[in-house]
Amino acid sequence: MSAMTTTTSLTEDQQALVETTLDFAEDHLAPHAVRWDQDKHFPLDVLRKAAGLGLGGVYVREDAGGSGLSRADGVLVFEALASGCPSIAGYLSIHNMVAWMIDTYGDQDQRARWLPRLCAMEDLGSYCLTEPGAGSDAGALRTGAVRDGDHYVLTGVKQFISGAGAAQVYVVMARTDGAGAQGISAFLVDRDDPGLSFGPNEKKMGWNAQPTRQVILDAVRIPADRLLGRPGDGFRIAMNGLNGGRLGIAACSLGGARSALDRSLAHLADREAFGARLLDAQALQFRLADMATELAAARALVHQAAQALDRADPGAPQLCAMAKRFATDTGYAVADRALQLHGGYGYLNEYGIEKIVRDLRVHQILEGTNEIMRVIVARGLTEALR
Repeated sequence: MSAMTTTTSLTEDQQALVETTLDFAEDHLAPHAVRWDQDKHFPLDVLRKAAGLGLGGVYVREDAGGSGLSRADGVLVFEALASGCPSIAGYLSIHNMVAWMIDTYGDQDQRARWLPRLCAMEDLGSYCLTEPGAGSDAGALRTGAVRDGDHYVLTGVKQFISGAGAAQVYVVMARTDGAGAQGISAFLVDRDDPGLSFGPNEKKMGWNAQPTRQVILDAVRIPADRLLGRPGDGFRIAMNGLNGGRLGIAACSLGGARSALDRSLAHLADREAFGARLLDAQALQFRLADMATELAAARALVHQAAQALDRADPGAPQLCAMAKRFATDTGYAVADRALQLHGGYGYLNEYGIEKIVRDLRVHQILEGTNEIMRVIVARGLTEALR
């Protein structure tokens, strides 16, 4: 039974997409994932191989070099990728969020300039919203963008930026007007722009196969045509990008947890205790059954949210928040139980289970903490009563 088809009926094209992406993950990600984690190696060559399959511009329209896939297709892609390495799959989700934002909100000149290289992953993208003093309260960000003739001058610091330093293109949210979300605009910043620099690579619990650094903007002067969308649109652009980003991270949690479950099945089949296979112990079978059931339920919610986003359903942001909260909590819990089923072997890095646990833990924090997901869902429930 394929875990990716238990809750949704795939078209022939989607089945082929899943099989191709799973093959890529099995051949190019899984064999190296533990070593990349230990060496803190960001495999740029492998990312460019992924771009050869169209995974650098999953949602970008074909005229700019993208694959033009739906969100329903995308969650299949990122679940399959994460079965090989959640860290690399997570970065690819973020890169694709950046590319989608430029494709959706950029003008024709911006799309022609930035997207072909992003889709080929000759250039990588990073999303710059969070700041040292503005995490969950993104509307309170302080990075400023001051208009100066035909230019903007950006000053501030962005925190926890995936791909920073390696990426060439940064979508930066900065304040162009007064306080609150309405005063935020979005800008395209190039790594080579004078005044842009980066903090040291953060030492992290997981996601070690991709860099996470501060992005420091010290009076970075960029042409006014680097404004993405209109002045004051930045917060809306950022939040709409995150709707899709949350689905990507939710799918990555499913893929990582599914890999952990598959490894647990194989491990219990190979191990014996008290004269019988561990896999034949009913107590352990019940644990496996619960893990599979919970993943199937989470997958169904992720697919429901993706379909809602594809059809621009007004309730899609709440569904995306539900899916992100439930799938990332479930994925982490399943991976943690898989570690327990491995006994002491699960604690050894050579088995790869402890890496999955560490990688999936951050999914409950990034793209909006799961506490913020609850705020979004509750707001949707109570709006009609206000």
